[in-house]
Amino acid sequence: MTSTEPVDNWEEDYDIFDPEFVKDPYPVWQELRATCPVPHTDRWGGSYMPTTFAGVREAAADLEHLSSVSVGVTPAPQTYDDQGQRIRSIISSDQPDHTPERRLMLPFFSPKAVERYREHTQELCRTLIRGFIEDGRVDAGTDYARQIPPRIIAAILGIDPEMADEFTEWVQGALEIGSTDPEVREHYGEIIREFFLGEIAKREVEPDEHLISFLLGAELDGEPVPMPVVRGNLGLMLVAGIDTTWSSIGSALWHLASHPDDRERLVAEPELLPVAIEEFLRAYSPVTMARVASSDTSICGRAVHKGERVLLSFPAANRDPEVFDDPERVIIDRKQNRHVAFGSGIHRCAGSNLARMEMQVAVGEFLRMIPEFELEDPEAVTWAGGQVRGPRHLPITFPVPTL
Repeated sequence: MTSTEPVDNWEEDYDIFDPEFVKDPYPVWQELRATCPVPHTDRWGGSYMPTTFAGVREAAADLEHLSSVSVGVTPAPQTYDDQGQRIRSIISSDQPDHTPERRLMLPFFSPKAVERYREHTQELCRTLIRGFIEDGRVDAGTDYARQIPPRIIAAILGIDPEMADEFTEWVQGALEIGSTDPEVREHYGEIIREFFLGEIAKREVEPDEHLISFLLGAELDGEPVPMPVVRGNLGLMLVAGIDTTWSSIGSALWHLASHPDDRERLVAEPELLPVAIEEFLRAYSPVTMARVASSDTSICGRAVHKGERVLLSFPAANRDPEVFDDPERVIIDRKQNRHVAFGSGIHRCAGSNLARMEMQVAVGEFLRMIPEFELEDPEAVTWAGGQVRGPRHLPITFPVPTL
């Protein structure tokens, strides 16, 4: 069963790709928490979706019964190299492999390491804004938010930033469109795999100081990092590092374009921006991940059998009134905000520091250079959903600055 049939019963037949749900999922989650906190569906291979903070945290912590070998919200075949070894990343590995492999990546995403890219990100954002500021309008989804993450990821990997549009097309194909179209997913997945094989071959001849060369020269337990792990984590950088941050930046700008009081306050109090970014992350969390039951278990008392999929809806968890006061309202100076936008447990996003920095700079520079803006047409905004939710087309207008 797929999205071609309308949803009549969200408790036993939910559809995360339903157009109205993608546009505004919050009322559905709100109702489900009260009537059926762990709904089920047979669509897209079948899954369960805990909607409470406690339920999502419980599932994320159940390493004994829930595996990360398949984290897509729809089933997808595993990929293997020519030697038959599974290509895996830190988000698709279980213990005991996960922790040492994750530890390899962390030096590139520590707060100190990320700060090296702040000035570069600032100049990138200013350059992008200068390109459209005299037009009085921009699609802030495609011409701004979409442009930032691939170029920063390119800098970390040491690859050509001018390929940003290609990178984003590949990621949309593999992650967004590919979630519901296996042929598209495989087509773009193969492009990404072939691209990194080429980049790896280059670094084996001419190593540099960037992440690809680092992984090629690193060791695990005194041995070179297995090539399937190198390849999997490079692919993860591209796929996870672009779509998610693009969505988060876009959601923040959408909110500010449609809530002038919050926009005006951040312009007047720019020091509040880091706190506001945390609230945008909570309120508009982009990512839903999946686990597959390796043995029978339960989530919040609901039975889950071996082989069944569980969706970790971090966006739903972050709107739970049991944890957050007035959760449906965006409060840009929220004091207590222990959200799980970056996940929970051992698979919490390793790139969270980078994402925060990109969001702070992207939103901050936009507000500094374009302090007044609004949605051109609220109905023209389009949203992607499923694995990663965020605005794709976000037309906004603003006064043209006078010289």
